[in-house]
Amino acid sequence: MAVTTPDWLTQRGCAMRQNYDQRGWMVLFAGEPQYLLLPIPAAGKYSCRVTQTINGKRLDSGETYPSSDDALRGGLDNLRKVLGW
Repeated sequence: MAVTTPDWLTQRGCAMRQNYDQRGWMVLFAGEPQYLLLPIPAAGKYSCRVTQTINGKRLDSGETYPSSDDALRGGLDNLRKVLGW
């Protein structure tokens, strides 16, 4: 899945990079991983687990999406709302 860093992240000096296992995506602030977004199967669809890397706190909403790409976009939107951006 090809993912580009959304404008709302790049405007704040943040970036996204695929995780070491190639299943999830890291959101980096100043080059340091802060959040992990991981599309996962859920009820015959997909959800996106959003985890704060420094403390393991889960920030996901539990919504489901028809594809893993949609789940990743949903997870990013959820993160944007949690951050108040």
